[in-house]
Amino acid sequence: MKTISILGSTGSIGTQTLEVVDKLGLSVSALTAAKNITLLEQQVRKYKPALAVVFDEQKAKELKLALRDTDTRVESGMDGLIEAAQLPQSDLVLNSVVGMVGLKPTIAAAQAKKDIALANKETLVAGGDLVTDAVSGNGIKLLPVDSEHSAIFQCLQGMPDKKVLKKLILTASGGPFFGKTIEELRDVTVDQALNHPNWSMGAKITIDSATMMNKGLEIIEAGRLFGVSGDDIDVVVHRESIIHSLVEFTDNSVLAQLGVPDMRIPIQYAITYPMRYPSPVEELDLAKIANLSFYEPDEETFACLRACKKAFAMGGAATAIANGANEEANALFRQGRIKFLDIGELVSGAVDSVPNFTPKCVEDVLAADEAARRYVRENVE
Repeated sequence: MKTISILGSTGSIGTQTLEVVDKLGLSVSALTAAKNITLLEQQVRKYKPALAVVFDEQKAKELKLALRDTDTRVESGMDGLIEAAQLPQSDLVLNSVVGMVGLKPTIAAAQAKKDIALANKETLVAGGDLVTDAVSGNGIKLLPVDSEHSAIFQCLQGMPDKKVLKKLILTASGGPFFGKTIEELRDVTVDQALNHPNWSMGAKITIDSATMMNKGLEIIEAGRLFGVSGDDIDVVVHRESIIHSLVEFTDNSVLAQLGVPDMRIPIQYAITYPMRYPSPVEELDLAKIANLSFYEPDEETFACLRACKKAFAMGGAATAIANGANEEANALFRQGRIKFLDIGELVSGAVDSVPNFTPKCVEDVLAADEAARRYVRENVE
Protein backbone atom coordinates (compact mmCIF):
# COMPACT_ATOMS: atom_id res chain seq x y z
CA MET A 1 0.00 0.00 0.00
CA LYS A 2 1.43 3.36 -1.09
CA THR A 3 0.29 6.79 -0.05
CA ILE A 4 0.54 9.32 -2.87
CA SER A 5 0.48 13.10 -3.25
CA ILE A 6 -0.78 14.25 -6.65
CA LEU A 7 0.29 17.70 -7.81
CA GLY A 8 -2.06 18.76 -10.59
CA SER A 9 -4.89 16.36 -9.78
CA THR A 10 -7.53 18.11 -11.91
CA GLY A 11 -5.55 17.98 -15.16
CA SER A 12 -5.41 15.20 -17.74
CA ILE A 13 -2.58 13.26 -16.06
CA GLY A 14 -3.96 13.91 -12.57
CA THR A 15 -7.43 12.57 -13.32
CA GLN A 16 -5.99 9.49 -15.01
CA THR A 17 -3.70 8.97 -12.02
CA LEU A 18 -6.76 8.86 -9.79
CA GLU A 19 -8.21 6.13 -12.02
CA VAL A 20 -5.02 4.14 -11.41
CA VAL A 21 -5.30 4.91 -7.68
CA ASP A 22 -8.81 3.43 -7.73
CA LYS A 23 -7.61 0.31 -9.54
CA LEU A 24 -4.68 -0.24 -7.14
CA GLY A 25 -6.51 0.78 -3.96
CA LEU A 26 -3.98 3.42 -2.93
CA SER A 27 -4.31 6.17 -0.33
CA VAL A 28 -4.13 9.86 -1.30
CA SER A 29 -2.49 12.30 1.11
CA ALA A 30 -2.59 15.51 -0.97
CA LEU A 31 -4.33 16.88 -4.06
CA THR A 32 -3.55 20.17 -5.79
CA ALA A 33 -4.98 22.27 -8.60
CA ALA A 34 -4.31 25.59 -10.27
CA LYS A 35 -7.86 26.94 -9.97
CA ASN A 36 -10.41 24.23 -10.85
CA ILE A 37 -11.99 24.05 -7.41
CA THR A 38 -15.21 22.45 -8.66
CA LEU A 39 -13.43 19.25 -9.65
CA LEU A 40 -10.94 19.48 -6.78
CA GLU A 41 -13.78 19.60 -4.25
CA GLN A 42 -15.27 16.43 -5.76
CA GLN A 43 -11.88 14.72 -5.58
CA VAL A 44 -11.31 15.78 -1.98
CA ARG A 45 -14.70 14.45 -0.89
CA LYS A 46 -13.97 11.10 -2.56
CA TYR A 47 -10.32 10.57 -1.55
CA LYS A 48 -10.26 12.49 1.76
CA PRO A 49 -6.66 13.75 1.59
CA ALA A 50 -5.07 15.48 4.56
CA LEU A 51 -4.20 18.48 2.36
CA ALA A 52 -5.70 20.23 -0.66
CA VAL A 53 -3.87 23.08 -2.38
CA VAL A 54 -5.16 25.64 -4.88
CA PHE A 55 -2.46 27.78 -6.49
CA ASP A 56 -4.89 30.67 -6.96
CA GLU A 57 -5.28 32.27 -3.51
CA GLN A 58 -8.84 33.57 -4.04
CA LYS A 59 -10.00 30.18 -5.32
CA ALA A 60 -8.33 28.56 -2.31
CA LYS A 61 -10.44 30.73 0.01
CA GLU A 62 -13.57 29.60 -1.84
CA LEU A 63 -12.56 25.94 -1.55
CA LYS A 64 -11.82 26.33 2.15
CA LEU A 65 -15.38 27.50 2.70
CA ALA A 66 -16.79 24.68 0.57
CA LEU A 67 -14.81 22.05 2.50
CA ARG A 68 -15.39 23.40 6.01
CA ASP A 69 -17.42 20.27 6.84
CA THR A 70 -14.42 17.98 6.06
CA ASP A 71 -11.11 17.24 7.80
CA THR A 72 -9.06 18.31 4.76
CA ARG A 73 -6.84 21.36 5.29
CA VAL A 74 -6.74 23.86 2.39
CA GLU A 75 -3.62 25.86 1.49
CA SER A 76 -2.61 28.02 -1.47
CA GLY A 77 0.23 29.25 -3.67
CA MET A 78 3.75 27.92 -4.06
CA ASP A 79 4.10 27.36 -0.31
CA GLY A 80 1.10 25.06 -0.44
CA LEU A 81 2.51 23.13 -3.40
CA ILE A 82 5.82 22.67 -1.60
CA GLU A 83 4.04 21.44 1.53
CA ALA A 84 2.06 18.94 -0.57
CA ALA A 85 5.35 17.71 -2.03
CA GLN A 86 6.86 17.18 1.42
CA LEU A 87 4.02 15.64 3.45
CA PRO A 88 5.56 13.13 5.88
CA GLN A 89 2.90 10.49 5.20
CA SER A 90 3.46 10.46 1.40
CA ASP A 91 5.52 7.63 -0.09
CA LEU A 92 5.41 9.04 -3.63
CA VAL A 93 4.85 12.48 -5.15
CA LEU A 94 3.37 12.50 -8.65
CA ASN A 95 4.08 15.89 -10.22
CA SER A 96 1.77 16.59 -13.15
CA VAL A 97 1.49 20.38 -12.92
CA VAL A 98 2.08 22.22 -16.18
CA GLY A 99 5.06 24.48 -16.70
CA MET A 100 7.82 26.01 -14.59
CA VAL A 101 5.59 26.08 -11.52
CA GLY A 102 6.57 22.43 -11.04
CA LEU A 103 10.28 23.11 -10.45
CA LYS A 104 10.30 24.14 -6.79
CA PRO A 105 7.91 21.36 -5.64
CA THR A 106 10.06 18.75 -7.41
CA ILE A 107 13.22 19.89 -5.65
CA ALA A 108 11.30 20.15 -2.37
CA ALA A 109 10.08 16.56 -2.72
CA ALA A 110 13.63 15.37 -3.40
CA GLN A 111 14.93 17.23 -0.35
CA ALA A 112 12.23 15.54 1.74
CA LYS A 113 13.47 12.19 0.35
CA LYS A 114 10.22 11.41 -1.44
CA ASP A 115 10.27 9.26 -4.57
CA ILE A 116 8.99 11.31 -7.51
CA ALA A 117 6.86 10.23 -10.47
CA LEU A 118 7.52 13.04 -12.93
CA ALA A 119 5.05 14.15 -15.59
CA ASN A 120 6.19 17.78 -15.45
CA LYS A 121 8.93 17.75 -18.10
CA GLU A 122 9.69 21.45 -17.63
CA THR A 123 11.24 20.55 -14.26
CA LEU A 124 14.13 18.67 -15.86
CA VAL A 125 14.32 20.85 -18.95
CA ALA A 126 14.73 24.09 -17.00
CA GLY A 127 16.16 22.82 -13.73
CA GLY A 128 18.80 20.53 -15.22
CA ASP A 129 21.61 19.71 -12.79
CA LEU A 130 19.79 21.34 -9.90
CA VAL A 131 17.14 18.63 -10.15
CA THR A 132 19.39 15.67 -10.95
CA ASP A 133 21.77 16.65 -8.14
CA ALA A 134 18.85 16.88 -5.68
CA VAL A 135 17.67 13.43 -6.76
CA SER A 136 21.07 11.74 -6.53
CA GLY A 137 22.07 13.61 -3.38
CA ASN A 138 18.99 12.43 -1.51
CA GLY A 139 19.02 8.86 -2.80
CA ILE A 140 15.47 8.89 -4.18
CA LYS A 141 13.90 7.44 -7.31
CA LEU A 142 12.94 9.77 -10.18
CA LEU A 143 10.40 7.78 -12.19
CA PRO A 144 9.29 9.02 -15.63
CA VAL A 145 5.59 9.32 -16.41
CA ASP A 146 5.79 10.66 -19.99
CA SER A 147 4.97 7.75 -22.29
CA GLU A 148 8.23 8.14 -24.24
CA HIS A 149 10.49 8.25 -21.20
CA SER A 150 8.60 5.47 -19.49
CA ALA A 151 9.12 3.37 -22.63
CA ILE A 152 12.87 3.99 -22.55
CA PHE A 153 12.97 3.34 -18.81
CA GLN A 154 11.21 0.01 -19.33
CA CYS A 155 13.50 -0.98 -22.21
CA LEU A 156 16.58 -0.26 -20.09
CA GLN A 157 15.56 -2.52 -17.21
CA GLY A 158 17.57 -5.48 -18.52
CA MET A 159 20.66 -3.46 -19.50
CA PRO A 160 23.72 -5.01 -17.79
CA ASP A 161 25.95 -1.93 -18.14
CA LYS A 162 25.49 1.60 -19.46
CA LYS A 163 28.40 1.04 -21.84
CA VAL A 164 26.19 -1.17 -24.02
CA LEU A 165 23.74 1.70 -24.67
CA LYS A 166 24.14 3.20 -28.14
CA LYS A 167 21.11 5.38 -28.81
CA LEU A 168 17.69 6.46 -27.54
CA ILE A 169 14.95 6.77 -30.16
CA LEU A 170 11.95 8.91 -29.21
CA THR A 171 8.77 8.46 -31.20
CA ALA A 172 6.56 11.42 -32.10
CA SER A 173 2.98 11.31 -33.32
CA GLY A 174 3.62 14.30 -35.57
CA GLY A 175 0.56 16.02 -34.12
CA PRO A 176 -2.32 17.40 -36.20
CA PHE A 177 -0.06 19.10 -38.78
CA PHE A 178 2.17 16.23 -39.89
CA GLY A 179 3.20 16.68 -43.52
CA LYS A 180 2.08 20.32 -43.69
CA THR A 181 4.32 22.94 -45.26
CA ILE A 182 5.20 26.30 -43.74
CA GLU A 183 2.82 27.98 -46.17
CA GLU A 184 -0.03 25.68 -45.11
CA LEU A 185 0.60 26.47 -41.44
CA ARG A 186 0.59 30.26 -41.68
CA ASP A 187 -3.06 30.72 -40.75
CA VAL A 188 -3.97 27.61 -38.76
CA THR A 189 -6.32 28.23 -35.84
CA VAL A 190 -6.06 27.32 -32.17
CA ASP A 191 -8.89 24.81 -32.59
CA GLN A 192 -7.03 23.11 -35.42
CA ALA A 193 -3.86 22.93 -33.33
CA LEU A 194 -5.80 21.42 -30.41
CA ASN A 195 -7.14 18.59 -32.59
CA HIS A 196 -4.57 15.90 -31.72
CA PRO A 197 -5.01 12.64 -33.68
CA ASN A 198 -4.15 10.17 -30.90
CA TRP A 199 -3.83 11.63 -27.42
CA SER A 200 -6.16 13.50 -25.06
CA MET A 201 -4.03 16.10 -23.26
CA GLY A 202 -4.27 19.57 -21.75
CA ALA A 203 -4.30 22.62 -24.04
CA LYS A 204 -0.70 23.73 -23.45
CA ILE A 205 0.77 20.28 -24.08
CA THR A 206 -1.45 19.71 -27.12
CA ILE A 207 -0.19 22.94 -28.71
CA ASP A 208 3.37 21.84 -27.85
CA SER A 209 2.69 18.61 -29.73
CA ALA A 210 1.43 20.55 -32.74
CA THR A 211 4.61 22.67 -32.86
CA MET A 212 6.79 19.63 -31.95
CA MET A 213 8.12 21.67 -29.02
CA ASN A 214 6.94 18.79 -26.88
CA LYS A 215 9.40 16.48 -28.62
CA GLY A 216 12.20 19.00 -28.25
CA LEU A 217 11.54 19.18 -24.52
CA GLU A 218 11.49 15.39 -24.38
CA ILE A 219 14.95 15.19 -25.99
CA ILE A 220 16.31 17.39 -23.21
CA GLU A 221 14.42 15.46 -20.54
CA ALA A 222 15.63 12.11 -21.90
CA GLY A 223 19.22 13.32 -21.94
CA ARG A 224 19.01 14.31 -18.28
CA LEU A 225 17.02 11.30 -17.13
CA PHE A 226 19.29 8.75 -18.76
CA GLY A 227 22.61 10.61 -18.88
CA VAL A 228 23.13 10.79 -22.65
CA SER A 229 23.99 13.67 -24.98
CA GLY A 230 21.73 15.09 -27.65
CA ASP A 231 23.86 13.38 -30.30
CA ASP A 232 22.74 10.02 -28.92
CA ILE A 233 19.01 10.78 -29.11
CA ASP A 234 17.02 10.41 -32.33
CA VAL A 235 13.40 11.31 -33.09
CA VAL A 236 11.19 9.40 -35.51
CA VAL A 237 7.60 10.29 -36.40
CA HIS A 238 5.35 7.31 -35.73
CA ARG A 239 1.79 8.24 -36.59
CA GLU A 240 0.03 5.35 -34.85
CA SER A 241 1.50 6.09 -31.37
CA ILE A 242 1.78 2.37 -30.63
CA ILE A 243 5.56 2.20 -30.21
CA HIS A 244 6.22 4.70 -27.43
CA SER A 245 10.01 4.78 -27.83
CA LEU A 246 12.99 2.53 -28.50
CA VAL A 247 16.51 1.84 -27.28
CA GLU A 248 19.42 0.74 -29.50
CA PHE A 249 22.40 -1.13 -28.05
CA THR A 250 25.99 -1.47 -29.24
CA ASP A 251 25.22 -4.74 -31.05
CA ASN A 252 22.53 -2.82 -33.04
CA SER A 253 19.75 -4.72 -31.32
CA VAL A 254 16.74 -2.46 -30.73
CA LEU A 255 14.15 -2.85 -27.98
CA ALA A 256 10.78 -1.11 -28.15
CA GLN A 257 7.89 -0.69 -25.72
CA LEU A 258 4.44 -0.98 -27.30
CA GLY A 259 0.94 -0.34 -26.04
CA VAL A 260 -2.29 1.43 -26.91
CA PRO A 261 -1.98 5.24 -26.58
CA ASP A 262 -3.23 5.45 -23.00
CA MET A 263 -1.31 7.35 -20.31
CA ARG A 264 -2.56 5.07 -17.55
CA ILE A 265 0.09 2.49 -18.51
CA PRO A 266 3.13 4.72 -17.81
CA ILE A 267 1.37 6.32 -14.83
CA GLN A 268 0.77 2.93 -13.23
CA TYR A 269 4.30 1.68 -13.94
CA ALA A 270 5.78 4.76 -12.25
CA ILE A 271 3.60 4.13 -9.19
CA THR A 272 4.19 0.36 -8.93
CA TYR A 273 7.81 0.13 -10.17
CA PRO A 274 9.42 -2.39 -10.29
CA MET A 275 6.25 -4.50 -10.07
CA ARG A 276 3.49 -4.81 -12.67
CA TYR A 277 -0.20 -5.27 -11.99
CA PRO A 278 -3.39 -5.54 -14.10
CA SER A 279 -4.31 -2.13 -15.45
CA PRO A 280 -7.57 -0.54 -16.68
CA VAL A 281 -6.08 -0.23 -20.20
CA GLU A 282 -7.21 -2.41 -23.10
CA GLU A 283 -4.90 -5.00 -24.64
CA LEU A 284 -2.85 -4.19 -27.73
CA ASP A 285 -4.23 -5.99 -30.80
CA LEU A 286 -1.45 -5.89 -33.42
CA ALA A 287 -3.50 -7.67 -36.06
CA LYS A 288 -6.19 -5.01 -35.76
CA ILE A 289 -3.61 -2.23 -36.10
CA ALA A 290 -1.99 -4.03 -39.06
CA ASN A 291 0.53 -1.32 -40.03
CA LEU A 292 3.12 0.80 -38.24
CA SER A 293 4.68 3.73 -40.10
CA PHE A 294 7.82 5.84 -39.51
CA TYR A 295 9.05 9.15 -40.93
CA GLU A 296 11.84 11.66 -40.45
CA PRO A 297 10.77 14.79 -38.52
CA ASP A 298 10.66 18.07 -40.45
CA GLU A 299 12.88 20.41 -38.43
CA GLU A 300 12.68 23.20 -41.00
CA THR A 301 8.90 23.52 -40.70
CA PHE A 302 8.75 22.72 -36.97
CA ALA A 303 11.45 25.11 -35.75
CA CYS A 304 10.82 24.43 -32.04
CA LEU A 305 12.39 20.98 -32.35
CA ARG A 306 15.57 22.42 -33.82
CA ALA A 307 15.67 25.20 -31.21
CA CYS A 308 15.49 22.69 -28.35
CA LYS A 309 18.31 20.61 -29.82
CA LYS A 310 20.44 23.74 -30.06
CA ALA A 311 19.62 24.78 -26.49
CA PHE A 312 20.52 21.33 -25.15
CA ALA A 313 23.85 21.43 -26.95
CA MET A 314 24.55 24.94 -25.56
CA GLY A 315 23.95 23.83 -21.98
CA GLY A 316 23.66 26.19 -19.04
CA ALA A 317 20.45 28.21 -18.86
CA ALA A 318 19.71 27.80 -22.58
CA THR A 319 17.18 25.03 -21.99
CA ALA A 320 15.36 27.13 -19.38
CA ILE A 321 15.34 30.00 -21.91
CA ALA A 322 13.84 27.77 -24.62
CA ASN A 323 11.21 26.48 -22.22
CA GLY A 324 10.28 29.90 -20.86
CA ALA A 325 10.01 31.42 -24.33
CA ASN A 326 7.76 28.58 -25.41
CA GLU A 327 5.47 28.83 -22.39
CA GLU A 328 4.96 32.53 -23.08
CA ALA A 329 4.51 32.10 -26.85
CA ASN A 330 2.22 29.08 -26.43
CA ALA A 331 -0.06 31.09 -24.14
CA LEU A 332 -0.07 34.07 -26.53
CA PHE A 333 -1.09 31.78 -29.40
CA ARG A 334 -3.94 30.27 -27.37
CA GLN A 335 -5.07 33.83 -26.59
CA GLY A 336 -5.13 34.64 -30.32
CA ARG A 337 -2.38 37.27 -30.03
CA ILE A 338 0.20 35.59 -32.29
CA LYS A 339 0.12 33.11 -35.15
CA PHE A 340 1.10 29.45 -34.99
CA LEU A 341 4.44 29.83 -36.77
CA ASP A 342 5.38 32.73 -34.50
CA ILE A 343 5.87 30.24 -31.66
CA GLY A 344 8.86 28.59 -33.37
CA GLU A 345 10.33 31.94 -34.43
CA LEU A 346 10.10 33.35 -30.91
CA VAL A 347 11.58 30.26 -29.24
CA SER A 348 14.44 30.19 -31.75
CA GLY A 349 15.03 33.91 -31.29
CA ALA A 350 15.14 33.60 -27.51
CA VAL A 351 17.70 30.76 -27.66
CA ASP A 352 19.87 32.85 -29.98
CA SER A 353 19.45 36.22 -28.24
CA VAL A 354 18.89 35.86 -24.49
CA PRO A 355 22.27 35.70 -22.71
CA ASN A 356 23.21 32.19 -21.60
CA PHE A 357 24.91 31.42 -18.28
CA THR A 358 25.35 28.57 -15.78
CA PRO A 359 22.58 28.57 -13.13
CA LYS A 360 23.80 28.08 -9.56
CA CYS A 361 20.41 28.01 -7.83
CA VAL A 362 16.67 27.88 -8.49
CA GLU A 363 16.51 31.69 -8.55
CA ASP A 364 18.98 31.70 -11.46
CA VAL A 365 16.73 29.33 -13.40
CA LEU A 366 13.69 31.50 -12.68
CA ALA A 367 15.65 34.58 -13.82
CA ALA A 368 16.51 32.89 -17.13
CA ASP A 369 12.87 31.90 -17.51
CA GLU A 370 11.70 35.47 -16.96
CA ALA A 371 14.31 36.86 -19.37
CA ALA A 372 13.00 34.51 -22.06
CA ARG A 373 9.40 35.48 -21.41
CA ARG A 374 10.35 39.16 -21.55
CA TYR A 375 12.10 38.58 -24.89
CA VAL A 376 8.90 37.06 -26.28
CA ARG A 377 6.67 39.86 -25.02
CA GLU A 378 9.02 42.52 -26.40
CA ASN A 379 9.22 40.87 -29.81
CA VAL A 380 5.52 40.32 -30.40
CA GLU A 381 4.33 42.78 -33.01
